[in-house]
Parts: sequence; structure tokens; C-alpha cells
Amino acid sequence: MNLTVLSVAYPFAPVGPDAAGGAEQVLAQLDAALVRAGARSIVVGCEGSRAAGILLPVPRADGPLTQQRIDAGRARHARAIGEALRRWPVDLVHMHGVDFQTYLPPAGVPVLATLHLPISFYAPEALRPSRPEVWLNCVSRSQHASCAGNPRLVRPIENGVPVELFAHRHAKRDFALVLARICPEKGIHRAIAAAKAAGIPLLIAGEVFPYPDHQRYFAEEIAPRLDRWRRFIGPVDFRRKRRLLAAARCLLVPSLVPETSSLVAREALASGTPVIALARGALIDTVEPGRTGFLVSDEIEMAEAIGRTGKIDRDLCRRTARVRFSAQAMIEQYFALYEAIMERRSLGAARTPAYTGTAPMMMG
Repeated sequence: MNLTVLSVAYPFAPVGPDAAGGAEQVLAQLDAALVRAGARSIVVGCEGSRAAGILLPVPRADGPLTQQRIDAGRARHARAIGEALRRWPVDLVHMHGVDFQTYLPPAGVPVLATLHLPISFYAPEALRPSRPEVWLNCVSRSQHASCAGNPRLVRPIENGVPVELFAHRHAKRDFALVLARICPEKGIHRAIAAAKAAGIPLLIAGEVFPYPDHQRYFAEEIAPRLDRWRRFIGPVDFRRKRRLLAAARCLLVPSLVPETSSLVAREALASGTPVIALARGALIDTVEPGRTGFLVSDEIEMAEAIGRTGKIDRDLCRRTARVRFSAQAMIEQYFALYEAIMERRSLGAARTPAYTGTAPMMMG
């Protein structure tokens, strides 16, 4: 690919294969794929990030993320983006942060903003940008449907995971697993209640980011519910995550908001581990009830479903992930989108980017 792509991460979460967030993991996969394809990949991310291409590290905020620190982090990000645009002939800026509109580069280079989070998390000006040549894409059909009709919206690109890296097999152990950011919308307290009702050990892996409400949620809703069988083990790197997913009896996804994709659910299936999730958002499309896991409405149903996971065919989970959730398919679709945006620009067409070939990405 004869392109220079500037990928811009959320200012307060590091990018790389060990990243906790789905947006950061997708960015890392695209960065590595661009380098493999011979393109120039530049990444703006906070300190602690890892990139296959050129990394422009931005100082990471220290201490609780007050509004003052958030504003300062966004300003640092804007300066780093400006530096990248001065140093390199950037063809396309691909933005991944929920607050991307606060450090949007000036007109002159096309921008693709991937909406990784529920649409309600985004400011109105992010979804209706006044700047020309800003395109938006969702990461699942259900998320796309929640904002259909937006003239800047292109067809969704389903998130993928490197299924081949999760082919590692491990002896199954009798514990349930939660792997998520520790914050109120993830509903982790409900997974603890379900595990206790089912009489099964639970491991909770994830990071408590320094937002006051996240820290308060852990202190008030998670820590008091832990015991010798339900344990919080903190953030895990990729290797440990892969071992945990392969060994777990099941993955619990008790999100209280509509999940836009849930990469960890797809990673679990690639590992041969069934998923039990609250029936919200893209999880309804991800989990095939009775085949790759169960969709439930509350912790009572979740506890009952834990007892039925032994009936799930783990090889079927793996095969499903290979067919439906391949990272390579996701990467190819993003590359097709990059090329369509650049073609539109070269033609000076006053229309939304269209797609040709086999990629299922016509506008909608």
C-alpha cells in the first residue's frame, strides 16, 4: 500500500497487544497490518504504547483524571497530531478515541473516525462534524442501526480478533472469568452475584482506570463482594489473557449498556470457551444461544446458564470464531475503506465513499 496513515488513539489508554480496551487493540492490529503491507503507519498514543510503525508518544496523565487533566491530555494530543502532519505527507487520519472531535485536525486531510463505544457516549458534534472529509464507521450492525441516517456514516466493519493466536489449548478448569475495564457500565457486580449463586470460582481480570467514578465503583461495588473464591487479579498481558480464556469454564459478559462488539467475547470463542452475556447490543449477534453460549436477562439466569456450559461444543466455538470473527477480514475491509476514501478525494467527488470488489461495504 502506497499510503501514510496516522492512527490516533484515545489519550488516556496505551495502545498495543497487551491493551485492555477494544479500540486500542483494533488500532494495534491495523498498525501492524499497515507495516506488513508496506505502508507508513504513524501512531499517536500515550506513553506505554507499543507500535509496529512510528510511535509519537504523548505524556500519560498522572493521578486521577480530573477535567483539568483530561483537557491537558487532549491539548497534548492535538499538538502531537499537528507535529505528525508537519513531518510526514499523511494521506489519511484514522481516529479511535471517544473524544476525537476535541483534537480533530484542521481541514486538508481526510479523517476516518471509528466509533468503538455506544453512540450515546459521543458528543453531538462528534456525530455531526462541521469539518469536511470526516467519515464515521461503526463496529457492528447493531451499533450502526442506532445511528443510521447520518450522512457521514459508512457501512460498519465488524471487529475481528487474531483467531490463530487463540488456538492454544489448555486443560479446562472449573472457574468463570470476567475480563473487562472495571467501571459501572460493565456490570461486574452482577457477575460476582451469578458466580456466588452458581457456587463457582470467579476470576476478574481488568484495569481500574483513574477516573473517580471507576475507582469509586471498584471500592464500593466490587471490593466488598470479593472473597477467597471470587478474586480480582488486576490487568493481564496478552499471554496471560490467552491462558485464562483457554482454561476458563466460561466467560461472563454482564454489561449494562449495549456492547458495540465485545472483543473479549470473540477471543473467548476463538479459545473454545463459551460466553454467557446479558442480551444487549452486538452480543445478541455474537453469541449463538445453546451453540456458543447463552444470552440471559439477569444474574439469576446467568447463574443457571453457568451450569449448562458443559453441553457447549468447544470446537464449534473455535470454528465459529474462525469463520465469523477473523482479524484478517476486518483488516481487509479497513484497507478497502482507506482506498475508497483516497479515491473519492482524488476524483473530487461530492459523495460518500463507495466500495467495490468483494468487501461488503456499500453505503447504508
